[in-house]
Amino acid sequence: MKKVFMIAHQFPPIGGSGVQRTVKFIKYLPGFGWEGIVLTRQANKAQLTDNTLFKDIPQNTKVYRTPAWDLSELIFPLSLAGKLIRRRVLIPDGERLWEIFSHKTAIDLVKKENIDLIYSTSQPFSTHLLALKVKQTFPDIPWVADFRDEWTNNAFVKAYNYLPYRVKKEKMLERQVFEFADAIVINTPVMRDNSVKDNPDLEHKFHVIPNGFDREDFEGIEVGIEKNRKFTLTYTGLIYGNTSPETVFAAVKQLNDQGAIDLSDICLRFIGRFKVENLEKMAKDYNLQDSVEFLPYMPHRESVTNLMNSDAVLLILGKGTDAIYTGKLMEYINTEKPILATIPVNGAAAKLISETKTGLVSDCEDVQGTAKNFKILYDNWKSHIDNFNPDKQKISQYERRELTKKLADIFDDLC
Repeated sequence: MKKVFMIAHQFPPIGGSGVQRTVKFIKYLPGFGWEGIVLTRQANKAQLTDNTLFKDIPQNTKVYRTPAWDLSELIFPLSLAGKLIRRRVLIPDGERLWEIFSHKTAIDLVKKENIDLIYSTSQPFSTHLLALKVKQTFPDIPWVADFRDEWTNNAFVKAYNYLPYRVKKEKMLERQVFEFADAIVINTPVMRDNSVKDNPDLEHKFHVIPNGFDREDFEGIEVGIEKNRKFTLTYTGLIYGNTSPETVFAAVKQLNDQGAIDLSDICLRFIGRFKVENLEKMAKDYNLQDSVEFLPYMPHRESVTNLMNSDAVLLILGKGTDAIYTGKLMEYINTEKPILATIPVNGAAAKLISETKTGLVSDCEDVQGTAKNFKILYDNWKSHIDNFNPDKQKISQYERRELTKKLADIFDDLC
């Protein structure tokens, strides 16, 4: 069994959709001849945790942890200054201190474990800078850099409006990673196209391996036979940046004002991590406070169970997110529930939904289009009509085991 040294800052017990990509790779890589050796941060003060993710990690997996150096985890009021330093001073992100102080440990582990290949995954992008130092120390060991999200082309990063000197600095760091890595794995075809456009001389290095879903996460989940008492539309995950349910709220209010729906029949359920007070105020502004439910982040299987017992699932993405799939989308397409999507209509997520025939798409600011699609799903629920016919063959291409095989093939080619 060959050994891959996996540098993953976000790793269980830390929770969230981004963690699952790494966890599923580690779960299935042994089946293709690769054993994962993990370097991650200590997580005793992590804000978002999910211990159930440990069940997917092979029992013999070695996981090494170094101090997090997360300034936002300092006691109040020092944490306020820490957040400011993370956002505005540390480049490229607040995990730069973790990268700097984990350098020696990473070098020692590569020597100790007789590593065959280096793998790093972002975000945070500092993981790639740590891998870059390891690669420079061991130039003969292949390195695969995995980008779950874009770096300098990332819409959320651009929204911070960094000064030109920082943008230039991050472009330089990104280019260094691209040059030194032996292969670069990108989450979506749009992300790959953007990277190739900026780095045409390195086109041969870029590979697309999207997020996916694990069939085993859906096994044994009991789905109610009777339809829900209310039309239940569920969203899971984070809400941040310019991602907002406001277009959906506006669409539902419009339908209610027109008498096209009955609000007493509606349950808009949000499960995850978000500023509840902001969303509650937004719901109240649209007179939807009695039709909206906010639930905290829950273990992954619980979250999947809620999706499976909904009538439809909700995907929201803001402007500038054309390159993004999001991890939740891959699980959505396997729920056999229609997706109501308010997203960039020409983006990667819209294309995937169209290809898999898994939902209805309107633009992220199109209230009329969203209202039309919501009404279709609501009427089908009301009339007990099930005309949802997803393309299961297309969907199967996004199964985690199959995607891990693609990663293992890249590993094998480099070794």
